[in-house]
Amino acid sequence: MAVDQINRSHKLAPLAHASICQAVPYDQTLADSPTAATPPFSPTLWIKRGAASFWRANIALALGGYSTFSLMYCVQPLLPILARDFDLSATQSSLALSVTTGLLALSIFVAGAVSEMVGRKALIAASLCSAAALNVLAACAPSWPLLLLARGLEGIALGGAPAVAMAYLAEEIEPHSLGFAMGLYIGGTALGGMTGRVLTGIAADLGGWRTALAVIGALGLASAFGFVALLPKSRNFVQRPGLNASYHLSAWGGHLSAKGLPLLFAIGFLVMGGFVVVYNYAGFLLTGPRYGLSQAAAGAIFLVYLLGMVASSLAGAAGDRFGRAPVLAAGLLIFAAGLTLTLAHALAALIAGIGLVTIGFFVAHGIASGWVGRMAKGAKSHAASLYLLAYYLGSSLLGSAGGWFWTRHGWGGVVGFVAVLMIAALAAAGGLAKLPSPHRS
Repeated sequence: MAVDQINRSHKLAPLAHASICQAVPYDQTLADSPTAATPPFSPTLWIKRGAASFWRANIALALGGYSTFSLMYCVQPLLPILARDFDLSATQSSLALSVTTGLLALSIFVAGAVSEMVGRKALIAASLCSAAALNVLAACAPSWPLLLLARGLEGIALGGAPAVAMAYLAEEIEPHSLGFAMGLYIGGTALGGMTGRVLTGIAADLGGWRTALAVIGALGLASAFGFVALLPKSRNFVQRPGLNASYHLSAWGGHLSAKGLPLLFAIGFLVMGGFVVVYNYAGFLLTGPRYGLSQAAAGAIFLVYLLGMVASSLAGAAGDRFGRAPVLAAGLLIFAAGLTLTLAHALAALIAGIGLVTIGFFVAHGIASGWVGRMAKGAKSHAASLYLLAYYLGSSLLGSAGGWFWTRHGWGGVVGFVAVLMIAALAAAGGLAKLPSPHRS
């Protein structure tokens, strides 16, 4: 990566850029590699806030985030329908989402390494286009195993987008605007998560779940074309030909042994897992005997994602100004407060509680994901891939595990399970707050 190479030539770079440009021992062995270019240190290469390229990059990546998350989560409001049509339990139907996020987690783990060879933009574009096509194929699946196969392949395809998008931002955006830019990207993912779920619910009521999946696939393809047209070319990226296994293993190992980063990975796992559990089984609650909502009405609850879009952008800016640790803790506490509110029987209280859960989640995720890019000392795509590996494993493993609590203990069991996850996340956030100040910046 260009940022790594800059450090090897200019170890006395200004302190203002230390979080992006500091060299690390496990990358140092590449300094003498004949394939390692060493461009001069030049802050003018960064995309600066206010420039046209800044907004083009953020709009493009917001489209990429929209496409990724609408494709990934469009099946979530369909889980009760899939359970009925294929004669499945709630836990079994959740596999339509879990198999996607599980294989996505594994795909993300190597996507950063692949992007070192083919480039950031090319890999994200190929990922978005192929995933959209697979979503259309899933709509045509004649059986449950084939639907799961299409959704699994879609997860593998989507792996080329999230980690690489985060690495692009960390490489290209000027450091003091990174939190704001990351917040905008997370806002795009919120828009995708909301639109995918809401449109899916409406389309399912009008034409069935197959029509719903096909519509989301077509919109994902259109977003991919917009991404390709808008995203500026990388200026701080240095291609690494060939797959240098020792380099990638040492980069991953360095991040796992670094102070603070494993705690951020744990927070991603816990917060994402808890968030997916709430939304997975809220659909069963809303369409079940207690509330008896239609599929479209139940899907409309995902409009609270609008709150997440605003919260993620504000959280990124707040983290840049006030510090990441207190904003992260605030997000987790808001999540916990909303979770408690969902225990009230009234539909309005349930919706308000899910709204708070959504705000808390996007605050915590926005801060944690941006913090990874700042805390990682070089090899940022590898750090992003580890964070997102944990993030999507949480979605896959904990998302399906929540089905056991729903089946045996109802919504109270779901809330209790997620509450334990939030307590663990708060403990990890407390560990981050105790780190020396250079790790908290």
